[in-house]
Parts: sequence; structure tokens; C-alpha cells
Amino acid sequence: MKVVIFAGGVGTRLWPLSRKNTPKQFGKLIGDKSTLQQAVDRLQPEFSPEEIYIATGARYKDIVTEQLPEIPQENFIFEPEMRDVGPAIGLVTSKLNKIDPNDPMAIIWSDHMVKDIEAFQKALRVASASIKDKKSDFVFIAQKPRFANQNVGWIECGEPIGEEDGLSLLEFKKLKYRPELSQAEEFFNNNSYVWNLGYFVTTPGFLIDKFQKYTPEMYERLKEIVDSGDDDVLKRIYPTLEKISFDDAILEKFSDERISVVSVDLGWSDIGAWEALKEALSETADENVTKGKVMIEDSRDSLVFNYTDQLTVGIDLNEMLVINTDDVVLVCPKSSVPKIKKLVESLAGTPHENLT
Repeated sequence: MKVVIFAGGVGTRLWPLSRKNTPKQFGKLIGDKSTLQQAVDRLQPEFSPEEIYIATGARYKDIVTEQLPEIPQENFIFEPEMRDVGPAIGLVTSKLNKIDPNDPMAIIWSDHMVKDIEAFQKALRVASASIKDKKSDFVFIAQKPRFANQNVGWIECGEPIGEEDGLSLLEFKKLKYRPELSQAEEFFNNNSYVWNLGYFVTTPGFLIDKFQKYTPEMYERLKEIVDSGDDDVLKRIYPTLEKISFDDAILEKFSDERISVVSVDLGWSDIGAWEALKEALSETADENVTKGKVMIEDSRDSLVFNYTDQLTVGIDLNEMLVINTDDVVLVCPKSSVPKIKKLVESLAGTPHENLT
């Protein structure tokens, strides 16, 4: 099986650490390695470097190849321009389909936290076995929910349709992306619902058929790119592809295919925003999370990350975020994280545009 790690996106909600030229997946949010490096580490030794592919933007070529010297050069897939996740997965699928349409492929993401690596590898094995044995055409790897999360998709599961290595394969019924709070609470209180992580296992042949069926124009242009094997053709055609999410392009159009779900507790968190990182790293809601040279007193439920050599001190912080970098200090309540993206966008055309 081949595993593709997607490492695109800017990660504005983790500004000022995450920026256009140095997005979150290349930064040391947790520990001494980037989240991209950690994503590769948790695949090994289950998968060899030759079985691991990296998909990202061409502008990040130098940083990804520097961080991952063990990955073969031919396993890096560079998008000349970001066109959302639909075309990105389409490009990867088209390339792998040309290599072997029937060899299972897994799609995972570089900016997530997974605490239970053994459970994660086991879920990949089970999903791959289901594909190889032709019990499923497409398998979601999902997380058992911990709370009424509005920032993820939710999958409704049906009856068990099989078991492999102690994990149940469940019937896929439907997908709901980012529900309202009231609906998320209903899902959380219903054992039939799980979090969709964006992780799945299928074959390139199966998925490329769906691109041909549901996005025929995109399929034809991707086929032209891959058949040519020419970077100039990629650079010319890829930027013309429709910007569309993978959910809108493919997932929400699934009907009677053999789709199943493996639901496990991976200790998974999407650390795409500061408050999400705080939740992921805290044992309790009131616990403070710090990094670097930090002192905090009489504080609760706060995250203070210091990326400088200067001491950062906080007193009487309550549900606050303090991010200190060499050129920006961000201070705001956790509840104000959604405003960060708008603030960063407002810097365009100002003397501070270089900070984005």
C-alpha cells in the first residue's frame, strides 16, 4: 500500500507561527520535529520510505525535501498552484493510477496529532486488507468523538459488515460537514456518529473512476497532465482546474458504492488552530499549556508559546492565548481565534504584509 501525506495549506489560524512561506505543518508545534516529520515517523516501520508520498505546493519544495531526506525524490508531488483539496487529490490519484490502479492507497494529513500510533497503524492495515480482499471499495478511518465538535465532518455509521484484527468494519450511511452546534450535540449523543478525519483507503482505479464520473472536465485535464509527464504541461493546465473541495467534488456524491468505516480511538486532534492545539495538549480543561521560556502565575486554561530567547511572563490569564515570535506578539482570548484569519488578511497592502 502507498500512503500519501498532504502537506499543503497555509494555516492562518495558527498565525503568527504559521505563515505563507512557513506554514504550520513545517513548524515545531509539538516537540522537536515538525508535524509533517511526525506524520512520516508514525508510519514507520510499518511503511518504508519508498511507500510514502508527499503532496504539497511547489513553493515548499526546498523545505519538504530538507525535512524529509529519506523520502525518494520521485515520491514528492508538487502542485504549481493551490486549487483546493479536490484537484490536489485528483492529481495524486491520477499519478498513482498510472503506476498501479489496484494497489491500495491511503490519504492522510500532515497537520494532525495522533497519540495512539499503534491503533493508527492497525486501522491502516485493516482498511488495506478490506480493500485487497474486495470487501470494500473505499474505507474511512474515523475517530470516536470526544465532544460535540463543529469543526469536523461527522459520519453516520450503520450495521457492522465485517471484522478484521479485532476492529469492526461499519456500513457508511452519510457524511455531514461542520454541523451547527445543536446538530453536533445530537451526533455526539448518538453512538452511530463518528468524526471524519479526512483519512481514507481506496485504490487509485476506484477513485479515478469517480473523478471521471463526477468531475469529467477535471478528469480529462488531469489525464492530459499525467499522460504527458511534462512539468510544463502541469504548470499550464493545473492552475485552470476548478477550485473545489474533495467533499463537494466526490465524497458527497457517493451513492451505492461499497463504502465502510473503521472507527477507532486514535487520540486524534486537528491542531489547525491555537485553541484546538490547547485542547489536544491538555489533560484537563483548566490546565495551562506552555512552550519555551515561560512563567505564568494565577492562570487557567491558557496557552503561552514563546519562540524567542526572551522570557515571557503571564499573570492572571484566563482562557488566553499568548504567542511570542521574533517579530510578532499575539495576545487574545481563545474565543477570538476566528478573528485571526481576518486580521491576517487585513495586513495585505500594508507595511506589515511581510508578516503574513
